[in-house]
Amino acid sequence: MGTPTVDVIIITTGGTIEKTYNEFDGSLENRGTSIRNRILSKMRLPYTNLIVRPILSKDSLFMTDQDRDLICTTISEELKKKNPIVLLHGTDTMSISAEYCFQRIPNPPVPVVFTGAMIPMGFEDTDASQNVTEALLAAKLLPPGFYISFHNQVFEVPYVRKSKERGTFESTQSGN
Repeated sequence: MGTPTVDVIIITTGGTIEKTYNEFDGSLENRGTSIRNRILSKMRLPYTNLIVRPILSKDSLFMTDQDRDLICTTISEELKKKNPIVLLHGTDTMSISAEYCFQRIPNPPVPVVFTGAMIPMGFEDTDASQNVTEALLAAKLLPPGFYISFHNQVFEVPYVRKSKERGTFESTQSGN
């Protein structure tokens, strides 16, 4: 019989995780999703079918509530399929967007896991592959709810924030 294959939806919104380097002017910009070619094609996922849904290509510092509404609408549409969701997002406002969705989508039937990277894919010391890999696994194992998966930790939304001092995310609940 074997292990069943699970569909996991990946919604991409841009952020550092998807920035690409322009060798002509030295800039790092969001120019569309490159997740499939740069990370997913290098993974061995025989029990996971990935469905990539690009909706934005923005630095999260420039995200608006209109962008967050689009994210919520897309999550709501995908939740009807009852497949776990991983959402790629810029780290600067990831916790704001995750909490925005948490407040507007009560009781999701599956896990919705936000992740991103501090260093863009394609850089030798990137954390992108690690964070995406961990988010994919978390999405298949966690109970329904909203989460941020980052640097080998999983945080329940809304109790999480980015720590610029530590260069990662941390819980805002006392005692954690």
